[in-house]
Amino acid sequence: MRNLIFVFFTATLLLVSLFFGAANITISNIFVFSSMDAKIFWELRIPRTFLAFFTGAALALAGILFQTVFRNPLTTPFTLGVSSGATLGVAIAIKLGLITTIFGMSSYFLFGFFGAMVTIAVLFIFANKIKSFSKDSLLLLGIALSFFYTSAIYIIFYLSSFEQTHSIVRFTLGSLSIVGINELVPVVIASLFLLFIALYFSYELKILSISSESAHLKGVNVKKINLIILFFVSLAVGVVVSVAGPIGFIGLVIPHIVRKIYKQNIEKLLIPIFLIGGGFLVLCDIFSKAITAPSEIPIGVITSLIGAPFFIYLILRRDKS
Repeated sequence: MRNLIFVFFTATLLLVSLFFGAANITISNIFVFSSMDAKIFWELRIPRTFLAFFTGAALALAGILFQTVFRNPLTTPFTLGVSSGATLGVAIAIKLGLITTIFGMSSYFLFGFFGAMVTIAVLFIFANKIKSFSKDSLLLLGIALSFFYTSAIYIIFYLSSFEQTHSIVRFTLGSLSIVGINELVPVVIASLFLLFIALYFSYELKILSISSESAHLKGVNVKKINLIILFFVSLAVGVVVSVAGPIGFIGLVIPHIVRKIYKQNIEKLLIPIFLIGGGFLVLCDIFSKAITAPSEIPIGVITSLIGAPFFIYLILRRDKS
């Protein structure tokens, strides 16, 4: 029943978002393909709304997967520096002027994926090779990596032209503004494939969420599963960040909210987290367009305004428990 409610709520948000924006459009005109209303609806509103949904869904799912693999409720691609690593990769691509495709993929995707993978590799090495490395130390390492990547981006700012700097700044604030479906397609594919991977390994994830020792006793190849999960999370985050920029805290907020509602093991939470994460970012996009209409606030600013206080709340609650 609750799944149906979430599906209905998400569908309603998608529908509202399609008809919400700076320009008012008439429903009867959206099928008159020569009209301006039709161009706005089909080329701007639909791609933007679905980009918001699949970006939020992928980031929320990445959050729960990170929290399971690293067994820390505060770990997400954003708090561990993976999003920052992908952002640095894209900033380097912008600085180098690499706007072409390589092996059929945008250079932004490849550089974003590489930045995410490097960060994952560093985190995984520290988490597995250093026995005294605690969960809180992992979080601090992620914060340190984020500062390092931010400093590197500042250096790129200093070395870039005005146009390049402007592009990088706009990118780092997060944006869902796209035209057409060319940039939407890889995000949809990456998010759906991440959902498939999560569902395929749902049993292993359920055992891993208890402890690595339990997983070993159940015959789960922990290192192999962790590497597979982290690889595909990095791929999805790299694709999403390369298109929409670094949009933070969705992977932190949504899994905790869904856990509060469902109180189930992880295999029962994957689809609700996917749906609610997508709906949440669509709702944030509606707010970003409504607060300062007809202009809009960057979507990354909206999610950070919501997520940062939530992050502080979780830390305070952990200290009290």
